[in-house]
Amino acid sequence: MVKFALFVTMEAKPGKEAEVEAFLKDGLPIVQNEAGTVVWFGARMGPSTFAIFDAFPDEAGRQAHLSGLVAAALMEKTPELFASAPRIERLDVLAAKLP
Repeated sequence: MVKFALFVTMEAKPGKEAEVEAFLKDGLPIVQNEAGTVVWFGARMGPSTFAIFDAFPDEAGRQAHLSGLVAAALMEKTPELFASAPRIERLDVLAAKLP
């Protein structure tokens, strides 16, 4: 059961929307190798607004993800792709339906 999550919102710089979309799609194979990441979604919320939602069974899984390759790449790409720093929200999952 998932108990912890992250919700990250990002605003692409003008003209960088396609690169942000590609960045999110390229992140999927990386997080598929993270045992503690139960679900991971890269999403587009609007023309230039993007999000990541991921969930974990425990705090150790969330911390491992925050210390992982996708998080490092996100921080590295921030000045190039995003209008401001990504907003990272730590969530407690109250209820979930998973396959």
